[in-house]
Amino acid sequence: MGKPTGFLEIDRKTISDRDPIKRLKDWREIHEHHNTEALQAQGARCMDCGTPYCHTGITLSGMASGCPINNLIPEFNDLVYRGRWKDAAQRLWKTNNFPEFTGRVCPAPCEGSCVLGVIKPPVAIKNIECSIIDRAWEEGWVVPNPPQKRTGKRVAVVGSGPAGLSCADQLNKAGHQVTVFERDDRPGGLLMYGIPNMKLDKKDVVERRINVMEQEGIEFVCNVFIGKDEDWSVERLRNEFDSVVLCCGATQPNDFLAKVPGRDAEGIHFAMDFLRGNTKAILDSDSAGADGVPQGAPITAKDKDVMVIGGGDTGTDCVGTSLRHGCRSVTQLEIMPRPPAERDASNPWPEWPKIYRLDYGQTEAKERFGADPRRYEVNTKEFVKDEQGKLTGLRIVDIKWEKNADGRMAPVEVEGSEQVLPCQLALFALGFRGPEQQVIEKFGLETDARSNVKADHEVYRTGVDGVFAAGDMRRGQSLVVWAINEGRGCAREVDRFLMGATNLP
Repeated sequence: MGKPTGFLEIDRKTISDRDPIKRLKDWREIHEHHNTEALQAQGARCMDCGTPYCHTGITLSGMASGCPINNLIPEFNDLVYRGRWKDAAQRLWKTNNFPEFTGRVCPAPCEGSCVLGVIKPPVAIKNIECSIIDRAWEEGWVVPNPPQKRTGKRVAVVGSGPAGLSCADQLNKAGHQVTVFERDDRPGGLLMYGIPNMKLDKKDVVERRINVMEQEGIEFVCNVFIGKDEDWSVERLRNEFDSVVLCCGATQPNDFLAKVPGRDAEGIHFAMDFLRGNTKAILDSDSAGADGVPQGAPITAKDKDVMVIGGGDTGTDCVGTSLRHGCRSVTQLEIMPRPPAERDASNPWPEWPKIYRLDYGQTEAKERFGADPRRYEVNTKEFVKDEQGKLTGLRIVDIKWEKNADGRMAPVEVEGSEQVLPCQLALFALGFRGPEQQVIEKFGLETDARSNVKADHEVYRTGVDGVFAAGDMRRGQSLVVWAINEGRGCAREVDRFLMGATNLP
């Protein structure tokens, strides 16, 4: 514990983001540069608790509590306070292969379970983590470190999202020859095409890391869809590799509004189609610094009234992207009630605090249009379209939640609240219902009740010998940090399968 009275003397202060209005003019990351002295002061707030819940990595009430990859948070907080940045980076790498990803996109369940958070605002753990790895890159501490000895074993990893990358990185460290297959034109999976550039820069952050992995001996093969591609059949994969790891994600979007009248109107899209096309256009045209709609984007929000249906990170990303396109207006509809300003009694520490927050997209919309774009307890009744079949509006109704005859909470329409809002672009950010089934069927794998690949946690073996599964494909839609956890754990079990024992953590 660097400064025993730090938490009493120093207030929480996070790294500020760029001005909301100014950053809407480009696609660059929203984050400001880090201030070393301010970060060291924030590190001093850590109490080095006897039981540090920040890195417990458990699940409470269906939510992550503490760091799922068990980052040694009190240790690197103390090292930052003492100015020992390189030692802090070494501590961080013990548990986290890609802190530059989690430090930007993780919702920080570690902060939700920080013991200081019981009585005061928690330690700014996420900012400290991101600052450590950014400094490591700036100082040249991140260098290719290929294994000194190869085992002669070959492993195929299908999918290059956070689970696939962390699994490949760990297996390569163990000396195995790893090939990562990706169906898109660039590796990175969710990190490349599922998260907008302003939240996670593709060239300076994602591609930078992948370049180091290639220099360490990992091979990336893109534009190959395992399960569909004739050149790379499942049979060939199993014949040429000693083990196969499936990390294909949970990419089938929910369509809870499929039966709503007018669902076939032109102008209705799944959020990921909108976000993926936008990011690909930015990368293809190299226009990350330019404002407006990137050249070649297949779906545009420019001069349109946009309705984002659903919340979470994906909904926020749709709001931020629509604003940068130059939308006429943007509204985010959520069926659930507005969260409370502070923890409810039913949501005690160390659970993740379900409280009202303004994320970057809502902050930008509030600055641009004067109000939080979210409307709570709203249901969509109809997609209104014109004679040409184009979307012109949404018929919505306010709801309230009441107990039904079974004692369960159910939505009830508020009489007289129905209205039609103008809308030419509707984006569904309603989560995902599981992995796509082509690969699963080709490998002949069993699935659970939620259509995920059946493979026990901490074991990761499927019912097919030598085939493993990890990440969202196994556990269902989750956080990037959980995917990294799964990839690391799966690598350990693959190494054990190949070698009879393992030294991987």
